[in-house]
Amino acid sequence: MSIATQSGDAATEGMEPAPSPAMIRKVAIASCIGTTVEWYDFFIYATASALVFNKLFFPNLSPLVGSLVALGTYAAGFVARPVGGLVFGIIGDRKGRKSALVITLLMVGIATFIVGLLPTYETIGAAGAVVLVIVRLIHGFGIGGEQGNAILITCEHAPPASRGFYGSLVQFGAPAGFILPLGIFALLTSTLSEEAFLSWGWRIPFLASALLVGVGMYIRVNLSESPLFKHQHGPRERNPLRRILAEYPRAVLMGTGAKLLEATVFTTYAVILTAYAVSQGVPRSVMTEATLIAIVIELVTLPLFGALSDRWGRKPVYLLGAGINLLLVFPTFWTVYAGRQDLIWLLLVGTLALGHAAMYAPQAAFFAELFPTRVRASGISFVQQIGALIGSVGTLGAGWLLAVGGGTPWLLAGYISLIAIITLACTSALPETAGRSLDDPEENWGGNFGLRRSGAG
Repeated sequence: MSIATQSGDAATEGMEPAPSPAMIRKVAIASCIGTTVEWYDFFIYATASALVFNKLFFPNLSPLVGSLVALGTYAAGFVARPVGGLVFGIIGDRKGRKSALVITLLMVGIATFIVGLLPTYETIGAAGAVVLVIVRLIHGFGIGGEQGNAILITCEHAPPASRGFYGSLVQFGAPAGFILPLGIFALLTSTLSEEAFLSWGWRIPFLASALLVGVGMYIRVNLSESPLFKHQHGPRERNPLRRILAEYPRAVLMGTGAKLLEATVFTTYAVILTAYAVSQGVPRSVMTEATLIAIVIELVTLPLFGALSDRWGRKPVYLLGAGINLLLVFPTFWTVYAGRQDLIWLLLVGTLALGHAAMYAPQAAFFAELFPTRVRASGISFVQQIGALIGSVGTLGAGWLLAVGGGTPWLLAGYISLIAIITLACTSALPETAGRSLDDPEENWGGNFGLRRSGAG
């Protein structure tokens, strides 16, 4: 019997509104689709940066420098994400989760469409590069604001007994949004001549975003607002961000620490490991195929780990994922260093489809259950985005350890192991939250760590 079932269903006691199963499924699917669209817009930029932006917007630079500058504009999105998370966390707490989701989707979609119409360096010179940076900042700002609110509108509709499963469906967006641009660009580069692709073909994925955003907007506009947000009593919190920092510092600190490894893992194995492998003579196609295999399998394991978190608890599943990645970090880098192309895909399945998924799947419900309704959007946005910023940017910066190590990966692997130990310690310090009632009176949160389970007296 699941933890949530053992502790009872708050909806039966009148503590949480009980949306119909059909409404819960609609909200979960809508959140999954909307999040996929936004991550598609976010990751499509990375794919184009590697393939065309250096040639079309930075032609006066050498191929290597042009690629680095193009990827630098991509990195700007990571800097903007926490700002968007903090701003839209406040909007989510004051105006509603749905309002924040509609604004962020429209913002990211319009920015992506503009890239598809953008004149290249030959037409407008350096102004095109400036627009790319601005668009990337908008992307990061919107994604940062979208993620926490998308999680909440789903988790606050879902019953406690299956909140982990429904929350994991929202997490589909990142891996699905990562795969889609790769597939579309692969199709275009294989069917068009290089001249046609560089002339107009590269614009198709950006312009196609308008259709995806239209579908996402239709779904989100027709969503119902979070029942917990609607049924709050009293005025909205005027400064939810200040309140979470003042009243829930342990949850903020430990939650951010728990986020670190998950963000580090994705950045390491989706970006850094591929670059390192190519420098070691491993064909890029091998790494691309191995990464795609792992991420496709992750689409299957995400809901499985989400459901397990409802039965076993959030902490055991999360700790399992962190432990898997700690155990596999050195073997994964060894397969690349040793040139074992036959094993690379297997280790990436272990690190991404198992280790990363076991953290990413329960993360939605886990972090949502750390904060009361009145400040929940700000709380989860802070933990998610600040943790992602430190994990992702820190890992990109730690890439210099490959050079310090003379081309060996052991210093970088040691750094990632240290992050894993920090995440294991922080996760262990968090309370088990599975099955708790999200509409508990705020006095029952006990500074965040005095959790009262749904159904408890």
